[in-house]
Amino acid sequence: MSKKAIWGIDREALELILGASRLSHPWEFAAVLRARESVIREVLFLPGTLALNQSAVLRLHMLPIDPSACGTVHSHPSGSASPSQEDLMLFTKYGRVHIIVAEPFDEHSWRAYDYRGNELKLEVTELKKQVSKG
Repeated sequence: MSKKAIWGIDREALELILGASRLSHPWEFAAVLRARESVIREVLFLPGTLALNQSAVLRLHMLPIDPSACGTVHSHPSGSASPSQEDLMLFTKYGRVHIIVAEPFDEHSWRAYDYRGNELKLEVTELKKQVSKG
């Protein structure tokens, strides 16, 4: 894992997270976050992840050796984006940034946390597409 602080999340990655959370409802959705240049740009879906109505279980041993993997994301169908005690235990074991998405799974119902459970502010960014000249 890179040691640079994560300061943003790409809008497309956030929209994927929100959509996956809505599709998984009433069960929890869970995945791993991948960052480049200190911005979360991708969501990794791990094989064997279990989605239940009260929890989701990530099989972190299925994570490829990947220095760009920076944390986790999961949904809370209950409507609260605050971390539970189980979430806080996961945060201390893996990753530097963790996102919790709550119902109604929109741009205003998610929060980011550091490995200690302190809330982080992530800027939503637009990935600049390169246009080929020719």
